[in-house]
Amino acid sequence: MKKIAIIPTLLTLGNAVCGLAAMACASKIDSAASAADSDPYFADAISFGVAPAFLLLRLGPGWQPVPRLHQALAVIAALYMVCAILRLARFNIETTLEPTNQKRFRGLPSPAAAGCVASLAILRGSEQYQKWLALNPELARNAIEIWATLGALTVALLMVSRVPYPHLTKQILRGRRSFRHVVQVIIAVCVIVLIWELALVLLFWMYALMMPLRYLWARALHRATSPPLTGWDDSAPR
Repeated sequence: MKKIAIIPTLLTLGNAVCGLAAMACASKIDSAASAADSDPYFADAISFGVAPAFLLLRLGPGWQPVPRLHQALAVIAALYMVCAILRLARFNIETTLEPTNQKRFRGLPSPAAAGCVASLAILRGSEQYQKWLALNPELARNAIEIWATLGALTVALLMVSRVPYPHLTKQILRGRRSFRHVVQVIIAVCVIVLIWELALVLLFWMYALMMPLRYLWARALHRATSPPLTGWDDSAPR
């Protein structure tokens, strides 16, 4: 029965991959008149799965000079989209089964993962990126391409992981806060306003990557401080 239940899921994911491929092919056609209708009930999968995957196809290596790199990028984009859809499905199931026990996310939230990709797209179109191009065009383009490709693969796997992520909005808005906390929030907002392209990249990617590093560090400390388990007690009488 479990194997049969997997078949509809695989068909749905395959359909989503085909949809992404269709969008990629359509982007190569020079036509001003184009329209797309989407199911409002499938909006999250489009916003946080298909759209970032399509952005990734534009951010990563192109067909030239090495077509294989773009083919690998297409595989990562499809994997990203599939992981986002699975992450959304798991979140819906978890909130249905445990509606009041959601202190932390299990795995990177799909909106945060989409923000990681979107922030790179915003940075690429910013004035800061244009300054980098003026200094060293090849280095600037290669840096964004490599970052987008490997970074998207990382956040895709983090979405379907069990790494705990905090509810930042709940932590910011919950309860009374000290004057120091208010000052920190104001400073953060000022930084975002002044250098918002770089600030968005730093905020999204630090949230995505710092949590797993903290999780691995906590597990390493726990293993180091836990007493070893032995199957023989030397103090027992013989």
